[in-house]
Amino acid sequence: MSLLTGFAQPIEQSQQAFRLILKALSEPGHIVTLPESPAWGSLNAASTAALLTLADQETPIQLCLALESEQVLTNIRFHSGAPLANNPEEVCFALFDTQLQAADLQALPHGSEISPEFSTTVVVQLDSLEQGTALRLTGPGIEQQRVISPSLPPVLLDYLINRPQRFPLGLDFLLTCGERLLALPRTTHVEVC
Repeated sequence: MSLLTGFAQPIEQSQQAFRLILKALSEPGHIVTLPESPAWGSLNAASTAALLTLADQETPIQLCLALESEQVLTNIRFHSGAPLANNPEEVCFALFDTQLQAADLQALPHGSEISPEFSTTVVVQLDSLEQGTALRLTGPGIEQQRVISPSLPPVLLDYLINRPQRFPLGLDFLLTCGERLLALPRTTHVEVC
């Protein structure tokens, strides 16, 4: 299986991508563009940039079947060293497409009262970040409210509106489309407009 390129300028691009992802997480619903990022097979450029930036040898990952190919796995292993998780309880970073199911989300670690940081960051590749149901966001990083309209799978929309775990437990989401990314951390309250 052939290796695909990672960042052309690994240090500078990973630092830039980290700052942009941090901006997205600190300003929920704000869309950032991760320019000049490679796309590996079924992974779009923003998802690939997130992996290159956030995953390493101590970050067990999970990919849904539609995104998991030998090419993608080879490049993840080569560029980040991130292992595939052996069981759902150890997943730190999960990648899904629009076929996401409720059981997928329920199986992921949501942290604990003592260690909420041991929850999963979930990357969901979407068809659009702007042509779905209008959602009102409130919470930390949002002055009053922010309205977004990503084209979410029904399961994800239900999870975000009903948040089955009480804060500080829960999942943090990075929604990607092409080179663009927006974040919905567990601190963000989501309701349909």
